[in-house]
Amino acid sequence: MKEFVLIFRLNNKSDVKPSPEQIQERMNWLGSIAAQNKLADKGKTLSIGNAKTVKPGNVVTDGPYTEIKEFISGFMIVKTDTIEEAVELAKGNPIFKIGGNVEVREVVIPK
Repeated sequence: MKEFVLIFRLNNKSDVKPSPEQIQERMNWLGSIAAQNKLADKGKTLSIGNAKTVKPGNVVTDGPYTEIKEFISGFMIVKTDTIEEAVELAKGNPIFKIGGNVEVREVVIPK
């Protein structure tokens, strides 16, 4: 099996603190992936308030890519045979209900 990282993006900082119902919905989605033995790493939630971006020339700005409208809120790693299968898992994420999106990328393992 291959590993794919699911990168979660949001447009609104207020969505970082979900309601108890949203937390339960996310946990149910995560649990369904774990039950299929496709969860490689449950990942982490990333801070938006305590972040810096380092650019060429030692330029440091506050926050994660402040010039774009969305930010990465977290990630997890799944194991599937194909990227299409990883995409199908991502489609069930409740982040879409709050305007977020999920980027799916294969993890490259050096040989």
